[in-house]
Amino acid sequence: MEVTSHLKWNPVLADPTGQRQAKPRTLGKTMVMDKGLGLNAFQDLLTTSSSHLDMIKIGFGTSPLYPLHVLKSKISSAKENGICVYPGGTFLEVAIRQNAVNSFFDMLIALGFNGVEISDGTIEMERRLRNELISRGLEEGFEVITEYGKKGWGSSIELEELIETVLIDTELGAKMVTIEARESGMGVGIFDQNGKCKDDELQRVLSAIPGELLLWEAPLKSQQVHLISMLGPNIHLGNIPPDELIALEALRRGLRSDTLSLGTRKD
Repeated sequence: MEVTSHLKWNPVLADPTGQRQAKPRTLGKTMVMDKGLGLNAFQDLLTTSSSHLDMIKIGFGTSPLYPLHVLKSKISSAKENGICVYPGGTFLEVAIRQNAVNSFFDMLIALGFNGVEISDGTIEMERRLRNELISRGLEEGFEVITEYGKKGWGSSIELEELIETVLIDTELGAKMVTIEARESGMGVGIFDQNGKCKDDELQRVLSAIPGELLLWEAPLKSQQVHLISMLGPNIHLGNIPPDELIALEALRRGLRSDTLSLGTRKD
């Protein structure tokens, strides 16, 4: 049977929630962390899932470990599919420690990155320097994403500090602020040592900060289910493993048993 271009799923089957925006979307963005995909796997990801993918983080400091032609090809392909692609914030922290910030930005421009992440998850950073880096990123034409939270085991959210950070960062022009959870999703930020969400802390944060300004790192399925069930399908989620991207979109749309009740029932 020939598949024709006009063939499409009934909307109530494709998205039972009726809430998902098409790209470029402002709500419910998904960020995938790439920790070493080859070109074939990367292209497969884009071919199957680019309409559900908004941001790709080239994890931590892996960017200089790729052959340059491979990295440039990834960046170019991501941008062709309307995706913001950027190195992990830890790499900028390395550049700060090595007094190589100018070289860092020069390479991002030369390689064609369209985003930059500014974080202090491992180092200490004065507010003045954070401001300067946000301004530098914007001046160079990047979409700026900042990050709040330390990577150390047991690190938690200090609400007043988070509020101040989000307000200042976004006023300076940052697109959103990522809430740290690492790639493990355990013992950091809003997640306890078992990866379970601290709902009281989450509610305190959202009572003070608009949800559309926050991207929650949530690498585990249990965390994604909990956050979507609690806050709805249109929260921003990040650090999603590449092979879990389609599965996450199914959760967002009520196409898995875990979130089926989110769909509007048609009688």
